[in-house]
Amino acid sequence: MKHELALLERLLRVGTVELELPDGSRHCFGSGTPRASWIVRRPDTLRRIAANPEMALGESYMAGEWVAGPGELATLLTVLMRNAGQLAGSGGRLRRLLGGLLQQWNRVQASYRNVAHHYDLDEWLFRQFLDREMYYSCAYFPRPQMDIEAAQQAKAEHIAGKLLLEPGMQVLDIGCGWGSLALHLAEHHQVRVTGVTLSRRQLEVAERTAAERGLADRVRFLLQDYREHTGRYDRVVSVGMFEHVGRPFYPRFFQQVAANLADGGVALLHTICRLGPPGTTNGWVRKYIFPGGYSPALSELTDGIEHSRLKVADLELLRRHYAFTLQAWQARFQQQRAAVAQRMGERFCRMWEFYLAASQAGFEVGSLGVAQVQLATDVGAVPLTRDYLYRSRSAPAVLRRVG
Repeated sequence: MKHELALLERLLRVGTVELELPDGSRHCFGSGTPRASWIVRRPDTLRRIAANPEMALGESYMAGEWVAGPGELATLLTVLMRNAGQLAGSGGRLRRLLGGLLQQWNRVQASYRNVAHHYDLDEWLFRQFLDREMYYSCAYFPRPQMDIEAAQQAKAEHIAGKLLLEPGMQVLDIGCGWGSLALHLAEHHQVRVTGVTLSRRQLEVAERTAAERGLADRVRFLLQDYREHTGRYDRVVSVGMFEHVGRPFYPRFFQQVAANLADGGVALLHTICRLGPPGTTNGWVRKYIFPGGYSPALSELTDGIEHSRLKVADLELLRRHYAFTLQAWQARFQQQRAAVAQRMGERFCRMWEFYLAASQAGFEVGSLGVAQVQLATDVGAVPLTRDYLYRSRSAPAVLRRVG
C-alpha cells in the first residue's frame, strides 16, 4: 500500500483527490479544483489498479471495490485523466498501434457482431436515459443550460442546415440508429430518407416509429452494412457511426459515401474525434462497451477522405457539447438506477455508469471532441460562409451553388 500511495502522491498534481482506505485512513493528493472523493473498499484494489489501470480501474468499479463521493464519479475520473499523461511510457508504441489496427479489423460480419454487442441491448434500457426521440449521439447546445430534449432537436436542425435540404430530396442516413434523425428530416424538411443500420433492435424501433407517425411512405430502414448499400442520393449523412468503421476501412467508407452521393450533392459526417495524435481504444471500453470501436484523430479522418473524390467543404468542432450530453444522460440514468439494477443487475449498472462517467471525463479534459465534417464532390455546392446556418427559417433559401 505504501508504494501505491507514493505513486499517487507523485502523479496527482492537477485537481484534488481525497482518498479513503478500508482501514479508515484518509489521504489527500494534488491541489485545487476539481475535487473528488475516492472511497476504496478492498485493501488490494489500488495495487491491482496501479498494475493495470486501463482495465482494473473499470473492472474494480464494476465489482463494487470502490466508489466516488455522491455525484462525483465523472469528476474523479476527470482528475485521474488530467494526470494520466505522466503514466504513459514511450515503450511499446508500435506494438500498441499495431494491436489497435487488428482490433479494428471490422469486416462486414465482424461489424454486425460488434454492433449487436451494444445496440441490441434491451430498448427499455436506452429509454431510461435518452431523450424522447432516442438520439444516441452528441447533442448541440447553443445555450449550455438547454435540456437534453431541446439540445437534441437543435442538433438535428444544425445538421439539416448543413445538408442544405430542399423538399423532395433523397437522403441516405448511414448508421441511422433508432431512426431519430431520419424521421426528423422527413417530417420537418419534406425529404425522403433511407436509413441503414446493423442493429436488428434499432431497425424494429425505427420501423415501428415511422408507422406510428405516418411517415412510412417517406422513410425506409434497412438492415445493411454501408458497404452493402447501393443507390445515389442528393444528400448523405452519418451521425455517431464512424466510430465503428475502424481505421483500416476509412478509405473504403469515404469511397462508399462518394459512390452514394449524386453529382452536386452534399454529405455530413458527425463523429467523435481525438483532439491529439492517433492512439488506441481503451481496453476496458473495447471489451465491455464497444468492441471494434475507435475514435479517429483529425489527421486520420482527413487522410481517409483524401482517398475518395470527396472534398472537405467545412469542419466544425463541438468540444464540450458531448460532456453536457453525457452529464444529462448520467443524471437520467441515476434517476432510474434502481429499476435498471432490478432488471439488468448491479454489475451491469456499475458498468454503465462507469462508461457514461469515463466518456464525460474524456470530453471534460479536452482529449476528445466531436467533428462535423461537411463534404462535397464540388465545393461550389456549399455556401462560402456559415451565415446560412444562423438565418431565420423565414429568410430566403440559400442557392445550392455559389460562385
